[in-house]
Amino acid sequence: MQKSLQYIYLFLLLFTAYPLSAKERNFTVVIDAGHGGKDPGAIGKRGKEKNINLNVALKLGQYIEQNMTDVRVVYTRKTDTFLPLHRRAEIANKSKANLFISIHTNSLERRGTHIAGAETYTLGLHRTKENLEVAKKENSAILIESDYKTRYAGFNPNSAESYIIFEFMQDKNMAQSVQFARSIQKKFKSSGRVDRGVHQAGFLVLREATMPSVLVELGYISNPNEESFLLSEQGVSQLARSIYDAFAQYKSGVRTSNKGEKTTEEPSTPIIEEETKEEEKASTETIVEEPTSSPVQEQRSTTAKSTSKPVFKIQILTSNKSIRKGAKEFKGLSPIGSFREKGMYKYTYLENTNYNTVYRQLSTVKKKFPGAFIIAFKNGEKIDVNTAIAEFKKK
Repeated sequence: MQKSLQYIYLFLLLFTAYPLSAKERNFTVVIDAGHGGKDPGAIGKRGKEKNINLNVALKLGQYIEQNMTDVRVVYTRKTDTFLPLHRRAEIANKSKANLFISIHTNSLERRGTHIAGAETYTLGLHRTKENLEVAKKENSAILIESDYKTRYAGFNPNSAESYIIFEFMQDKNMAQSVQFARSIQKKFKSSGRVDRGVHQAGFLVLREATMPSVLVELGYISNPNEESFLLSEQGVSQLARSIYDAFAQYKSGVRTSNKGEKTTEEPSTPIIEEETKEEEKASTETIVEEPTSSPVQEQRSTTAKSTSKPVFKIQILTSNKSIRKGAKEFKGLSPIGSFREKGMYKYTYLENTNYNTVYRQLSTVKKKFPGAFIIAFKNGEKIDVNTAIAEFKKK
């Protein structure tokens, strides 16, 4: 009897001494420290991007491993080694990851303190020249690979024409990716970082990943003040903690289906790129000439006039000049509505008081306009879409 008790005690001791095995962990996150080895990434006066990325990646993984025993953390690299872009996505796919986080550091050719802050990207077509430049810098890592022309089917990271491949790409994980990206930016902002928003761009490392994925630009190494922060222990901990807090929030919205498959709760609204103030000024998704006929007037539905219900529409593009009715820029969509906001012409497709009706059309519209998203009006005035959705649910 005494010997049996000893065996039981030994079994309990061993069970509690070891953490959960990989099979018992029901969520896998892959943390990718951008660049590495012979690819230094952006270079500052005192440091290199590859080291900043790795420091934050390891700290983030440490926070997750210490606080979430049901999460398996996989690193694309834990040392200063070079890893091709396609290999990073392969690691995530083979790990059957639920989430992919690629960590990077931004820079500008001209050094100075005029640009600072963090921003987060999801896969998509760039809407501004600035977004394209960020994608070019990160994608240029493939030039170090000897077989990049074959591996990436002739993709040239420095040619704007190459990025047309992202125009019609429909990412089934877009809603979840941007949901997580928004959460990251909110956590950055609450920690005191300058919030540079959520954006879309054509990143090869995200293109091959088969799960919700984001690419985080921690800050600008070309800014001396930012560089000092990025290289400091306080900076590394603060940045990693913000991403960790966003991850914890994101994971709390993940549920397990009856079949045991991991899924993510659908966000209350389709979420596409948030425009920062700088982007609104520079936003020229289409460059058009002055109309030869009268421009489209703001669309006002009879429903909006006769009821006080919110009216949902799909915003498809923004221009600094008006576009004539039936123009090729609308890619055959009709009817088209428009309104002016902060000096910009903004064009919409469809209108309906039933949010679900509009939402079901969004995926089709995004085949022609990848940056399309839903907005709302009430009594002819634009209102917050989340407020409108809440009102729609009540009624």
